[in-house]
Amino acid sequence: MIVAYIDGGARGNPGPAGYGVRVESPDGDVLAEFHEAIGVATNNVAEYRGLLAALGYADAQGHRHVAIRSDSLLLVRQMRGEFRVKHPGLIPLHAEALRLARRLDAVTYEHVGRGANRHADRLANQAMDGEGPEPSARSSRPRRKR
Repeated sequence: MIVAYIDGGARGNPGPAGYGVRVESPDGDVLAEFHEAIGVATNNVAEYRGLLAALGYADAQGHRHVAIRSDSLLLVRQMRGEFRVKHPGLIPLHAEALRLARRLDAVTYEHVGRGANRHADRLANQAMDGEGPEPSARSSRPRRKR
């Protein structure tokens, strides 16, 4: 199992947007960190893009069990099926997230406070600021397992 902390944000909402993902082993070892600027978007679109990146990473690296941790209650409740997805811009992202999650054996979604999500928040801010990955980052983008 891996734990993926995800965050997305937009300056202006909509505005310059980006996401950040920090992937850890269950005991907290950092496996990967990556982020990406996604142009002008809303914070919710950025949150979903972070989720898609985390699920894509898990699939590409052969991880079958993933715990997603996000400070977006909306995303968590939508992915759990507790809230309907009404916004037209989120419907295709939600559908793609469901499709990716079905490729894995088990995906859980947990809402966490901002304090628990500070590393993903830092990465999302780096993306929005147009900064590259920091030197200590293990991975700037998801890569396929060889």
